[in-house]
Amino acid sequence: MRILRRSAAVHIVFILVTACSAGVSPDIPRSSYSRQSIVIGFVGGFVRHDDLHHPEVQLAARLRDTYNDTVTVKIFENRHQGAARRAISVFLDRNQDGLLSKDEKQNARIILFGHSWGASAAIALASDLQRDNIPVLLTVQVDSIAKIGQNDGVIPANVVRAINFYQPHGLFHGRKKIIAADPSHTQVLADVQLEYRNQPLQCRNLPWYDRFLFRDHVKIECDAQVWSQVEALIARELATGSLPRVRASHLLESTQSAKRPD
Repeated sequence: MRILRRSAAVHIVFILVTACSAGVSPDIPRSSYSRQSIVIGFVGGFVRHDDLHHPEVQLAARLRDTYNDTVTVKIFENRHQGAARRAISVFLDRNQDGLLSKDEKQNARIILFGHSWGASAAIALASDLQRDNIPVLLTVQVDSIAKIGQNDGVIPANVVRAINFYQPHGLFHGRKKIIAADPSHTQVLADVQLEYRNQPLQCRNLPWYDRFLFRDHVKIECDAQVWSQVEALIARELATGSLPRVRASHLLESTQSAKRPD
């Protein structure tokens, strides 16, 4: 995707969310959700899973408040990918027999998101779930940086939809492009490049070394508009579980429209 100002890029994702949600009622009864709906997030770097200074932890807290006990929401350190996989198995085991049946697996409604190493962990977990024959509705990567032994650029075929937000500057910057291992099974919604070079840092309650050494990487993490769009995408997946596919040509038309002056 072409380089975009932050406001234009977020506008494009708003169009994307709106297009995906066409025909879906905004008033969704809580009874339509299932305990098998699971949202798993991963924090980046060496951040603790309960550190509310970080927007991805704040997002998880908002989701818990919104859905209460109708959706399971958990956030993990990126190094605890294995623990997240085990937790998903426990959540899906409705009859608590210690084994996952075919129905328990196929009825899973799982969403994965993360920032930095956490985004890479989300894709690695999706690959683990593919080996377990468990589908994933959506993966969201925010300035994804691969850890050693992980490939955050290829989305496994058990994922229905994937989206990638990134910025290209600084010592640490996100992956510019993600591809589907099997495009017939996975729709890559967009690779959204955001530009922060002339933007102030939005959150100043992070450690000074993060703000100094990883300034651009932190700027995208602290962009409330990005997390608002992530939250909207998650909400639509939880509401429907099967959104209509969005043509790439529509995204390009939206990009060009958003860049035109008023």
